[in-house]
Amino acid sequence: MSTEFVRQLNPHPATDEVREAVLQNPGFGKFFTDHMVCIDWQGDVQQGTGRWDNARLQPYGPLSLDPSTSVLHYGQEIFEGLKAYRHEDGSVWTFRPEANAARLNRSAQRLALPALPEETFVDAIRELVSQDRKWVPSGDGESLYLRPFMIGTEPFLGVRPSKEALFSVIASPAGNYFGTVEPVDIWLSGTYARAGRGGTGAAKCGGNYAASLIAQMEGDAHGCSQVLFLDEQRGGAVEELGGMNVFFVFDDGRLVTPELTGTILEGITRDSVIQIARDRGLQVEERAFTLDEWREGKSSGHLTEVFACGTAAVIAPVRRLLSHDEVIGSEDEKPGEVSMAIRQQLLDVQTGRAEDTHGWLTRLV
Repeated sequence: MSTEFVRQLNPHPATDEVREAVLQNPGFGKFFTDHMVCIDWQGDVQQGTGRWDNARLQPYGPLSLDPSTSVLHYGQEIFEGLKAYRHEDGSVWTFRPEANAARLNRSAQRLALPALPEETFVDAIRELVSQDRKWVPSGDGESLYLRPFMIGTEPFLGVRPSKEALFSVIASPAGNYFGTVEPVDIWLSGTYARAGRGGTGAAKCGGNYAASLIAQMEGDAHGCSQVLFLDEQRGGAVEELGGMNVFFVFDDGRLVTPELTGTILEGITRDSVIQIARDRGLQVEERAFTLDEWREGKSSGHLTEVFACGTAAVIAPVRRLLSHDEVIGSEDEKPGEVSMAIRQQLLDVQTGRAEDTHGWLTRLV
């Protein structure tokens, strides 16, 4: 049964002129559509009781929270990221929303928040995009970025799971995440960790990203777009970037990516890249990958490409890995053939230019 939403339309939506000006240069995460979706929950996670209700479409705007609201003190917050794409016939589709719904619920379990029915997750996205479909851009590589999130909203001070929660979806027109597909430099963090064993690394929660920001600042100071973290408990094995998974392409047809150990986010783009690579005949290896192997692969020439992937950037070629001690890679590195082929195939499926052989697309409008 589909979710019924009460609709309160924005009395002052953006004018056509304002919206078109935004869509000419949307950037990323700077502008938001006219509406948002909200659904409330009350119950007891520990007892496995509770219900979602008051599903509504409302004008985009500030949330009103009591100063004692639990999310402000104990960090019960999770989120997702996915995109809506306009196809040539004007219809609007999204990519693997069921996978995002499943990951949201895995994150919810880890953060002691309530599970949200998968169909409600998809219904919420469809409700928002249907109303704000004029905000979906049509330029090459552009999309409407969707940000579902959940927070604990009970006003109380005490260390226990919140007995109230809010699920919401907001949307933002988006261009290319880095502004280009040219290779980027990444910084190796030798001081900080994004997550630890037994922690929240596999959950998509704000705390993981907050923990990465100080390392990102260090990377910014050295002209790098992202930060790479290592697992010192496994001999300095490569983990992931601050917000992206990483892949290594070898000249013998192998594609290597760090295995999921519980400290790495299970990226949906990562999973899609693995499937596309296998479809193209590449041998995919999910395993520990060390800096030594990276260094030796670049030195010998057998490691031909490195790229990062995520919903926001899709695929970003990596030029160099920088640290206080060394530089791995060349300043004149160009986007790799394999990286760009996988990227193009992924985008072609998402935008309807290629056949969706895996049933990844869901029509929204």
